[in-house]
Amino acid sequence: MVQNLSMKYQKLQDYLKSLGSVAVAFSGGVDSTFLLYAAKEALGDQVIAVTASSCSFPKRELNEAKAICDEFHVRHFVVASEELEIEGFRQNPKNRCYLCKRELFEKILALAKEHHIAAVAEGSNMDDNGDYRPGLIAVKELGIVSPLRYAELNKEEIRSLSREFGLPTWNKQSFACLSSRFVYGETITEEKLQMVDKAEQLLLDLGFQQVRVRIHGNIARIELMPQEFEKLIQEDVRKTVYADFKSFGFSYVTLDLIGYRTGSMNETLDAQK
Repeated sequence: MVQNLSMKYQKLQDYLKSLGSVAVAFSGGVDSTFLLYAAKEALGDQVIAVTASSCSFPKRELNEAKAICDEFHVRHFVVASEELEIEGFRQNPKNRCYLCKRELFEKILALAKEHHIAAVAEGSNMDDNGDYRPGLIAVKELGIVSPLRYAELNKEEIRSLSREFGLPTWNKQSFACLSSRFVYGETITEEKLQMVDKAEQLLLDLGFQQVRVRIHGNIARIELMPQEFEKLIQEDVRKTVYADFKSFGFSYVTLDLIGYRTGSMNETLDAQK
């Protein structure tokens, strides 16, 4: 471990120990898995993991979260957090993520209190500071702690440390809830969430590493890493993707020529002002 990373990890450990006990908002992704590992190492049995179950969180992700908690020997709680029942959420406003995070963290805070856990922690890192992240407003309002940002760790450093510690998620593709695939203002429905889920699962099953399927009405806009474009346009793959996407309910299937990037739906915000 290089010295700078060693110092940051020690800072993270010291901070977690100062909390006494912690409930980690746990999705099973790269950041929250690393945070859970660090918390377990710092606090032992004074750590619990809490995962939200909803129609915007694929079953594969929930199953992976459960498996990781078993591997880490961490008590795991699954709370129902049905975003579509939150007032205003279906309309997909610009503060959609705030509405969701506020509701979720209130539930985790209540569960933490029930189990006499002192703090609730979430896994945002330094790279999250630059994008439009209304969910972080809810984090601040409710007093949720952000240990990875406190230790000034970015995504690349978290992956590097995760690899060093042998964590199963060190090279896992980035993931965000399926609701983030919708254009702001487009109504989110369970049917369309399932369309996106099936489409992304197909691409993963075909071996693509980092995928997003953005939904624009009845149009699917596929985001891949540019080095995987060639694979997608191979005739057999292209025909399979097109036929299956049509069966999922899409009328048109497109490839984004820029490729995968986080928060691409936020690119439309300026145009909506």
